[in-house]
Amino acid sequence: MYCKHYTGSKHVERMNRLKELQSRRQESKKLNRAEMVEEDRKSKLPKNWENRQLIAEWKLKDIEKRKACEEEGKDYDREKLLHVSAADAEKSDAKKRRKNNADLGFSTFEEAGARCYQKLAKNIKPNMERYLEKKEEMGEELFYAGMNTLLPGQTKDSQKDIDRMVNDLIEQKEKRKKKPFSRRRPHDDSKDVDYINEGNARNNAKLERFYGKYTTEIKQNLERGTAV
Repeated sequence: MYCKHYTGSKHVERMNRLKELQSRRQESKKLNRAEMVEEDRKSKLPKNWENRQLIAEWKLKDIEKRKACEEEGKDYDREKLLHVSAADAEKSDAKKRRKNNADLGFSTFEEAGARCYQKLAKNIKPNMERYLEKKEEMGEELFYAGMNTLLPGQTKDSQKDIDRMVNDLIEQKEKRKKKPFSRRRPHDDSKDVDYINEGNARNNAKLERFYGKYTTEIKQNLERGTAV
């Protein structure tokens, strides 16, 4: 009698344990399914979605704080600055200066040439009347000349355009005079002489700094005579 009761209680305990495990399994499946759905939803969102959400929340809080200050008759901009440290203010000011600075400095010769072109193009004010007259005079085939177009002769530039070019060259020359001279570096006798003057040496140094890692193997093959 006792053995039967003991065996029956064990069976009930095992069944309850099994039901509990099944319940946990179902709960885990639901949680995994919910996480998969959430990951799929996030993967379809833009990459900067979280940052946009944070910015939107910050803007809402900023609006609420501004309203609260206006109700109390306080200047919100002044109150906000009271809680900004000097280091954070300096970082913010430096960030604004970098953002407003269109010229980020020398990185490659292509970018330097593009910046120079953009700067020179700003000084050109097109004369649309002369443009249309020239187009009508030459015809579209010659006016929009292609690589295989035979031009009858060179177009003569106006005196105004010539004067603008001369003035621009004079301005560039004056700017070069005002720039401080670079520190003269000592000559290294161990290095190969691959220049004809100081200007050429500076240009070679720039080329080596930006493109040297791509041309080292080519130089070595040329020196050994194994270049293909």
